[in-house]
Amino acid sequence: MRAYLKGITVSGTALLMVLGTSCNCNRQKSADEKKVIENKVKDVVYPLPTSYEVTEMLNRIGAAYILTLSNPASNATKYMTEKSQALNLGVYGADLSYASTYRQKQETLDYMTASKRLIEELNIAAAIDPDIIDKVEQNADNKDALVKLITDSFYNTYAYLQNNDRAGVSSIVMAGSWIEALYIATHISEDTYNNKEMVKIVMDQRATLKDLMDIMTKDAASTDVQDVLTDLTPIRTVFDSIEGGITEEQFNSIRDLVRTLRSKIVA
Repeated sequence: MRAYLKGITVSGTALLMVLGTSCNCNRQKSADEKKVIENKVKDVVYPLPTSYEVTEMLNRIGAAYILTLSNPASNATKYMTEKSQALNLGVYGADLSYASTYRQKQETLDYMTASKRLIEELNIAAAIDPDIIDKVEQNADNKDALVKLITDSFYNTYAYLQNNDRAGVSSIVMAGSWIEALYIATHISEDTYNNKEMVKIVMDQRATLKDLMDIMTKDAASTDVQDVLTDLTPIRTVFDSIEGGITEEQFNSIRDLVRTLRSKIVA
């Protein structure tokens, strides 16, 4: 299932509500500021299914939560380059979706904290609510509210990067999230290939990978983006070789390639 997410927009509406509470003498100034913001901020649509959609599908078919599949939150301190920070921000986004989908309270908080750290390291802290950690903790028992907080953070981070001439970083974040979600899907069971629903989830990622690589190709002037595209190409090659149903050999090849790439990313 590939459900495209529409209308994910950063607007000046909320800001206007705040500015409108000021004294009458500032109303014109507030209106002018709103117009400037609306002129600068483009409508930005998140272009791919999020990792939450993948982990929610796993949850619906009764797949178990396995903590050891996720990248330990403590690893966030060791990523020093922009590329590794962006990739692992995506990885932690998928791990965050996985934990919250399965109502793992402490893990959800840990992965949000790790994500926030990487967001700060990438100098994009303005993209998210400064109180996001507290809000996640406060809504730990409310799955719907938690999912909204997390998905909004995906959308806002993507929009912020797009609107601040850092599209290359945003595509690398998406790549990290895609890789981690597929890693979880292909390693959640030792008998995944014989589960038709699990295989369908994996096969759904073929079209998503094509879209992801098409997006990244537009930003290929970046050496970091080129490197990630090169790493994704062997997986794309196996997906493209599938005619009709996927064979066990093809499935295992995708699983192994994803595991190798994911290990490289989180190391």
